[in-house]
Amino acid sequence: MTSYDPVSRTTEIPLATWEFRRASATGSTRVRLPHDAMIGERRGPSSPGGADAGWFFGGTYQYRTTWTAGSDDGLLAGLRFEGVQGDADVYVNEQFIGRIRGGYTERELSFQDAVKWGADNDIRVEVDNSHQPNSRWYSGSGLYRPVHVVLRPPIHFASDGLRLRTLSLGADAHVQVAYEVTNPSSETLSVTTELWDGDVEVASATGHSDAGVTTMNVARPMPWSADAPHRYRLIARIERGGAVVDERQEWVGLRIVEVDAQQGLRINGQPVLLRGACIHHDNGILGAATHRSAEFRRVRILKEAGFNAVRSAHNPMSRHLLDACDELGMYVVDEFADYWFVKKTAHDHADRFRDTWRQDAAALIGKDRNRPSVVMYAIGNEIPETATPEGVELAREITDHFHAADPDRPVTVAVNIFLNVLVSLGASPYKSGKAADPSTDTQQTSMAGSTEANRMVNQIGRMMNLVSRLRRADKASRDVFGVVDVAGYNYGLARYRQDVKAYPNRVILGTETLPGDVARAWSLVEAHPAVIGDFVWAGWEYLGEAGVGVWVPGKRAGLSKPYPYVIAGPGMIDLSGRPDASLRLAQAAWGTLTAPAIAVRPVDRSGQPVVRSAWRSTDAVESWSWRGCEGRTAEIEVYSADDEIELLLNGRSLGRRKAGSRHRFRARFRTPYEPGELAAVGYRDGAVASRSTVRSSSGPLGLRLSAERRILVGDDLAFVTVAVTDADGVVEMLADDQVTLDVSGPAELIAFGTAAPATEESFVAATHTTFRGRALAVLRPSGEFGAIRLLARSAVHGEAEIELVAARADAPGGTPGEPSEAESQNAAVSATEAG
Repeated sequence: MTSYDPVSRTTEIPLATWEFRRASATGSTRVRLPHDAMIGERRGPSSPGGADAGWFFGGTYQYRTTWTAGSDDGLLAGLRFEGVQGDADVYVNEQFIGRIRGGYTERELSFQDAVKWGADNDIRVEVDNSHQPNSRWYSGSGLYRPVHVVLRPPIHFASDGLRLRTLSLGADAHVQVAYEVTNPSSETLSVTTELWDGDVEVASATGHSDAGVTTMNVARPMPWSADAPHRYRLIARIERGGAVVDERQEWVGLRIVEVDAQQGLRINGQPVLLRGACIHHDNGILGAATHRSAEFRRVRILKEAGFNAVRSAHNPMSRHLLDACDELGMYVVDEFADYWFVKKTAHDHADRFRDTWRQDAAALIGKDRNRPSVVMYAIGNEIPETATPEGVELAREITDHFHAADPDRPVTVAVNIFLNVLVSLGASPYKSGKAADPSTDTQQTSMAGSTEANRMVNQIGRMMNLVSRLRRADKASRDVFGVVDVAGYNYGLARYRQDVKAYPNRVILGTETLPGDVARAWSLVEAHPAVIGDFVWAGWEYLGEAGVGVWVPGKRAGLSKPYPYVIAGPGMIDLSGRPDASLRLAQAAWGTLTAPAIAVRPVDRSGQPVVRSAWRSTDAVESWSWRGCEGRTAEIEVYSADDEIELLLNGRSLGRRKAGSRHRFRARFRTPYEPGELAAVGYRDGAVASRSTVRSSSGPLGLRLSAERRILVGDDLAFVTVAVTDADGVVEMLADDQVTLDVSGPAELIAFGTAAPATEESFVAATHTTFRGRALAVLRPSGEFGAIRLLARSAVHGEAEIELVAARADAPGGTPGEPSEAESQNAAVSATEAG
């Protein structure tokens, strides 16, 4: 019989609670990780990060906590940081144990020589994120991802010491598991690996060396895919003399990725077209903090919207987000970096890239290799040096490194063809990562803001298509495309038809596409097997790059917008998690839009000039509730795959317009606004095929609260919408009100805000003004159990209250130890009460 010694096995202990202090503060406050210090910073027009950082200031911070160590037992102690924004120095018991450089890469630091066994241990992290901008978007600050103490016995699995590969899938699956054991005394060991499907063991194998490979056959396998994300539990044990000395468990999926230009992308032998969303790492009003349930919520909303893939633009994805993609079913293109050795912002780390990229790549691959959701690596985004021989050679070296470490996933690089043309002409907007003035330690960059190439794209408009077709554009990109498995085209769909002919073995992926081009891009994806999918910029709204996708009143405006603009603006899902009208064009093109989608350009701005952005296809809103706008011209857009759309206002026909693929899935109407009901009827082959309606609010308005879930388990977050509605729940666009929230019970308010593109209100305050009738509040349980009450008050629209429950882990809705806790069962539970 195998015996177990829990003390001897590798243990991960989360360090959740910390004392936090800003450098300018006299005292500290208690925070729970994940924690984004920047979201609570001041904002202003003098912010050195400017529009890139959403006009937030950076800062210098101290985090401090105490960990009580048990008896020594020969254990090895380390600290694993999943992500720290800012350069960080780490101390244990005032002894320096290491530095963390790079905000998205995991690091584990040994503190074996500093630990006090059987006593309290002081852990201190000094974070400097004052030098801005360090990214081309909002980065956040501090310990924004989890931190763990990792205790290992002397004999243990290496940190990346368990590697599963699916070699074949059919009636049986042939699975290979490689393992690596740290065995300082060279003792005789055996390593057993098991695969479990629920409570049933489906395969096992045993090896007898410190490093080896075992194979297992799985009868009647259940493959993993985005449509059917079935997972197994992989358990590996190291045994010495019949006793277990270390154990490792991981959730895995059996799946095979294949790609070529003739048959496209296949997952488990089945063709797959990627309907992709580019997403940044921040979670809207929560800032950069990677709360587990927020990451699950994001994947669930994206999947319900019709996306089946996400691209982590432009940095390695968090573990929590990967958990969500694995469990809920979402293909992942995990991206390595936004820069190599040429700087893009004044304070990025391009000057370190040549020295650190191998270590950073190992951290990314080690985190991803057993993840079924990760189907591709992207080694860089819009890297200007890929237009040069030196950059192409580095691309080859990085690609070879990824292939050697993980031979089962293809590699892409996202190339902005227009940018590469500029570089080939000697007109790169970026400069090398050498210090401009060593005495000041400042880094030279040609930009104060975001990508200058993108500014040009916005100004030139459709000239982009012409430039991308030039012979020089091909010459500036073909060499780097030749060293990767998949050619990533950013805003290059005008090249698809000619390149599938010119390069019959090239696989093409639309790594970034403008929202207005999604329907055109998707037709090319469906027409050419070599074009395996399309990723829109952006699937989810994000902070920073302020205003690049916002339509603003007036006749002139730059791409980036002045303070107080805070969001970028191109998201098909807005900052609060609600679908934007631009999403409906994509859904119509994908064939997932089941009824006409009615959107209306802001009627209160009717007749005013507007400056448009290439990164937003419309400023229309899915609402017919515009009080006080009677008689103004309403511009209506109806998105549909039907042949024709008839529009009816209060039962009167406003005529028919062509829609469907031949008319880019959009029909337009104009009419004087009047309250009531607006209906769209879709026709196919002359017969009614679908119908949808929107209507205006009527009667008195009041506050209404609606929660996405009533029962909160563990560290689940509650997302509560605050809305100004009529008695039937119709949200009014033009009755915004300042709302103050009060929370009682075992929870705290951790975020409150809206999807407004410009605001001076804080996302961490309890008072916020609604935008187009809505705001979003996020509550976090304190760890105790019982009723939670959220009360909303406003001067104009009265009060509303809602009750939630912080439940124990064994309550209905959650299973202890499952990766998503209450996510799956609780996602559809809602509670709504009118005040």
